[in-house]
Amino acid sequence: MSIVNGHTGAQAAPASKDCPAAAHGKGRGEEKQNSIEEIKGQFKNMMIDRRRSSSSLGHEKCTFHFDMELDHKPPTREDMIPELAASYRSLLKDLGEDPTREGLLKTPERAAKAMLFFTKGYDQTIDDVMNGAVFDEDHDDLVIVKDIEMFSVCEHHLVPFWGKVSVGYLPNKKVLGLSKVARIVEIFSRRLQVQERLTKQIALAVVEAIQPTGVGVVVEGTHMCMVMRGVQKINSKTTTSTMLGVFRDDPKTREEFLTLVK
Repeated sequence: MSIVNGHTGAQAAPASKDCPAAAHGKGRGEEKQNSIEEIKGQFKNMMIDRRRSSSSLGHEKCTFHFDMELDHKPPTREDMIPELAASYRSLLKDLGEDPTREGLLKTPERAAKAMLFFTKGYDQTIDDVMNGAVFDEDHDDLVIVKDIEMFSVCEHHLVPFWGKVSVGYLPNKKVLGLSKVARIVEIFSRRLQVQERLTKQIALAVVEAIQPTGVGVVVEGTHMCMVMRGVQKINSKTTTSTMLGVFRDDPKTREEFLTLVK
């Protein structure tokens, strides 16, 4: 069995001497195998030689990519301001306003910068915010950071929702710097969101960071899409939770966590 260009088959297709795959292709009977690092290095070199762009097959509709092997990269946040401002200016016109009057003259640019701030979480990763703040510690009791303020934007109506987040975990020989829990919340709340997904993403991020034996997350939010439009229920709140590991499997652990975050 061989793999050629991502497909398996009984026999490898002949590779030309100019084909990047030929640089690392090996005969089936060859005794010595490349080490994992050598294979990684050859794969990286192959990708450099085969950079794709938005005109490549399968990438015709791509605006940009985050993939390192691609030669078209996303614009910086600052580069996006003029185009976003033009969109807001068009919106004001469509609403019947005059975007050239004094009160609205700089509004499109302000709104563009504000939206980029509201969604800055798209530019951040777990590794970015951890910054080495994962510590070896022989502690196996509950760690809870509660009532973390959260601000986000509803992806259905592009209006705010906000509230508080409580995160608990049972360490598995590693603990997080406490402020990093709040920063994880910030990464995922500063995106277009729904509260249900936000809750799960926070829990999974803690799992990715320290592989604890269990994680629990509770989010309580007030949604402007229910307050200033639609049913207009100003006192309504939405509570969501995600339980992973022992928080899901052990009722006593779950009960302890939920009692402590009340």
